[in-house]
Amino acid sequence: PPHLIAMQRHSYELFMQRDIDPDARKDIGLQTIFKEIFPINDFNGLCSLEFVRYSFREPKYTVEECVERGMTYEVPVKITVRLITFDVDEATGVQSVRDIKEQDVFLGSLPLMTRDGVFVINGTGRVVVNQLQRSPGLFYTHDNGKSHASGKRLYSARIIPVRGSWLDFEFDIKDILYVRIDRRRKLPVTTLLKALGYNSEELLREFYKVDTVRVKDGKYSLAFKPETFIGQRLTMDLVDPQSGEVLGKEGRKISKALAARIGKAGIKFVDIDPQYLLGRFLACDLVAPQSDEVIGRCNEALTETMLKAIEEAKIPEFELLFIDGVSVSESFRKTVAIDKVASTEEALVEIYRRLRPSSPPTPEIAAAFFEKLFFTPATYDLSEVGRYKINAKLNLDTPIDQRTLTKEDIIKSVKYLVRLKDELKEGDDIDHLGNRRVRTVGELVENQYRMGLVRMERAIKERMSLQEVETMMPHDLINPKPVTAAIKEFFGTSQLSQFMDQTNPLSEVTHKRRLSALGPGGLSRERAGFEVRDVHPTHYGRICPVETPEGPNIGLIVSLATYARVNPYGFIETPYRRVENRKVSEEVKYLSALQEQNQVIAPAQVTLKNHMIVDDNLIARQDGEVVIVPFDQVTMMDVAPNQLVSVAASLIPFLENDDANRALMGSNMQRQAVPLMKPESPLVGTGVEKYVARDSGACLLGEGDGEVVDVDANRIVVRYDEPGTAGFDTGIAIYHLMKYRKTNQNTCF
Repeated sequence: PPHLIAMQRHSYELFMQRDIDPDARKDIGLQTIFKEIFPINDFNGLCSLEFVRYSFREPKYTVEECVERGMTYEVPVKITVRLITFDVDEATGVQSVRDIKEQDVFLGSLPLMTRDGVFVINGTGRVVVNQLQRSPGLFYTHDNGKSHASGKRLYSARIIPVRGSWLDFEFDIKDILYVRIDRRRKLPVTTLLKALGYNSEELLREFYKVDTVRVKDGKYSLAFKPETFIGQRLTMDLVDPQSGEVLGKEGRKISKALAARIGKAGIKFVDIDPQYLLGRFLACDLVAPQSDEVIGRCNEALTETMLKAIEEAKIPEFELLFIDGVSVSESFRKTVAIDKVASTEEALVEIYRRLRPSSPPTPEIAAAFFEKLFFTPATYDLSEVGRYKINAKLNLDTPIDQRTLTKEDIIKSVKYLVRLKDELKEGDDIDHLGNRRVRTVGELVENQYRMGLVRMERAIKERMSLQEVETMMPHDLINPKPVTAAIKEFFGTSQLSQFMDQTNPLSEVTHKRRLSALGPGGLSRERAGFEVRDVHPTHYGRICPVETPEGPNIGLIVSLATYARVNPYGFIETPYRRVENRKVSEEVKYLSALQEQNQVIAPAQVTLKNHMIVDDNLIARQDGEVVIVPFDQVTMMDVAPNQLVSVAASLIPFLENDDANRALMGSNMQRQAVPLMKPESPLVGTGVEKYVARDSGACLLGEGDGEVVDVDANRIVVRYDEPGTAGFDTGIAIYHLMKYRKTNQNTCF
């Protein structure tokens, strides 16, 4: 298996980028936060504080000293900033640089992770548990007929950002589509779309196909379009004008074949009974050309009087919306009809009113407010994951670094929702691991650090406006208190920063590999239903179905499977071997739950001979179902039988013969076994024991070939064949044995 706590270490390394040259750092972790917050400008534009780079000093004490003295193992953070002051010309208002001061400023300390993935806070070991949360992005669901007595399905969609306002679209029982911003009172969805700059007519054309009606000498004909004609009935006999042959009798349903024949005959317009047009809706305003008198408004139903007026005004053609009530419903048209808002400005003011009821709106304020709500990176962030999910759902090719919403996102997502409802499709499965992601240590600490920096930014802005800018140095402006307070609070009191379970080496390893759905921004025990806690087919090889606590937390706290890893987007991946036409290759490919969807995956126990699959028919997994398939359909194969379960469960010999409930208790109780003074190896093992010992940090490991020069009760001295091994030029390394050290749980090993 891979290194068992690689996830923790790698995540925190990426966050700090401690060993990377300051100019070569990628835009992740600390670097991103500083880039986002700086430059900080004062309110008058007279000075600006810019970020240059950050660096770390060496930690003051070693881990052992920190444990003994009850201190925190941390590194001081230093940031280099520039304070630029400007002169503003009174007459022209042009800025010119007056002075630039650069200075290193101390910005508090950051706790360091030890090699074993532990933080030492006030002398005790703590572990930051990874959080499972709903992935940001776009989700469609329906209530399964629960909300209303009639049992009608009400569909809804939700756009979830990492930070910023949630956007909910929902149908009510009368099929009118509403939008909620931040779960406030609902508005008709067309108000939001009008605020984006559309008008009613454009919206109707965006959502509906349009039929053109031609009027000539009191006779009506309809422009022929196969997509709107198929499935409708003819209202008059249809005659081919060239041959005079009757293509279809009155009342006949138009099939694909008939539509093709009509197209082949080159018929552009089909005669129609005007009675059939009554009650259909206009796609645009009807205005008499001579008198400029309005006959009918856009989205109004066609009446007898209108038809008469059209004939009198000699309007040659007009357009109707295509709504058949079967595959195209009139819900969006109804929404347009009930919406009182006429212009973009009114729409913006209306949205502002709903969200800020107390303050009186002006169009300028309302427009700026709306812009800030969804389209400004400082206040709205989808994250790359969110953008990736939206692009995948709506088939867009918006660049991945576009982390705010676009006009296209909003209108496309509403269209998708309307189509979903009209076709009565199923929504997304929230418990699918493609819709849940892991927030690792680095990300959790990053969010806290950002909050601290935002608080500090406010303080800096206030100081800039109060003091004399000329005499100030950067360190007079920067007060690291809010940042250190935020970090201290997180490591000290957060639900996800936990006192390390150190009863025995296995307890440590499993604690660091734990995933929790609880914590800030996650679920709460009371609210979590049965579905969230259940085992899902996508857990295979990613999350262990066995190891979870009994009691109120069952299924909310789970363990990472043995071979699983977390990809840069935060989705859990599991390895498979590639299979091509019976041949199983050595190449291992990691797949996330979404990438796995179309694969046919054989279990690891398949009989192989010279890397070839022997059997003609195999039991395999496809889309979460177990199926029997011929050998040539298999595309992937598991890497190991214990891929399915966690490290603790893979320590149980003959696990497959155990009842699931007892295996659950067994894997949980191993973590409570007290270490003995004189350990013995088990009679039956599974081969995973050595990996647990290696990665728990309870054993010392040699780092290369060499000879042991000296041994006593406390230390081992090794001379390595290769000088420079273990970081010493002489090739001699001294290892101090960890023995009888008191652990968090007062055991010792």
